[in-house]
Amino acid sequence: MSRSDAFQGVAEFLAVAEQASFRRAAGVLGVTPAAVSQAVRALELRTGVALFHRTTRKVGLTEAGEALKARLAPAMADMTAAFDRLDDFRSRPQGHLRLTVPRLAVDLVMVPVLPVLRRLYPEVTVEVAVQDAAVDLADEGFDAGIRIGEFIARDMITLALTRDFHWVVAGTPGYFDTHGRPSEPRALLDGHDCIRYRYPTSGMIYRWEFERATEAFRLDPPGATIVNDAALMRELALAGLGLIYAADLQIADDLAAGRLETVLADWLPVSDGLRLYFPDRSRNQPKLRAFIDVARRVLRERAAALPASGGREDRA
Repeated sequence: MSRSDAFQGVAEFLAVAEQASFRRAAGVLGVTPAAVSQAVRALELRTGVALFHRTTRKVGLTEAGEALKARLAPAMADMTAAFDRLDDFRSRPQGHLRLTVPRLAVDLVMVPVLPVLRRLYPEVTVEVAVQDAAVDLADEGFDAGIRIGEFIARDMITLALTRDFHWVVAGTPGYFDTHGRPSEPRALLDGHDCIRYRYPTSGMIYRWEFERATEAFRLDPPGATIVNDAALMRELALAGLGLIYAADLQIADDLAAGRLETVLADWLPVSDGLRLYFPDRSRNQPKLRAFIDVARRVLRERAAALPASGGREDRA
């Protein structure tokens, strides 16, 4: 008897054994008594063992039938519970959610969102991999990722988590008192100290981008410090070590408090903000929907409390 054949007729056998009646078993299963009788008879033929004593008045289990029921009934209960568990996964958020996010998204998204998600959906566990490199979600087992919009593959579903980024060149008031304020981008090449960023994966150093009207170009400004972490870059700027090129949202609190000031605002571009992305097959996962709902609400409230884009730019 093949493995697939072994399961045929099991549900009918157990129903008759419980109900002691083909007719009542048929009612429980939602089929005809003839269908139940045929399935049980086929099971007996495949096993070569009589499972029921049949009379015109009642149906009872044989010794072999009793033994089979004793083994199959708990297994069937476990199978039913397993399928009920799948129903839970379809209907309520639970399970393990794996996310890949860039360092930029840690403070802007994950820190404000995860505590609320944990409080509202305690059965959802979250694993966050912080990495700036491009990631294949399927190959590396992630449910979703967060990246700046322009770096996301076109076949992914995307949802905006932040507004667009206004890029800024920023430093402390003390830095500008010492080094002066550049009036145009190329002035950075003369006497300024810039904290530069090296991509962790490619090893390339980011060249600062500028544009105004029809003019657009990149500069590799001078500087004694190179880092591969956006948070460290901000901390070093706050320490007065040099100028940084950053997304305004990343340093919004510092700009509002006057700890950092911006220059060259007329020359700086706007880009996509952070987007959540995932394949179409994941869109209906309750655990992902829960993350999306919480993130939208928390980040909407957070955005309303943030200062307007840009920052303080004192002009000499």
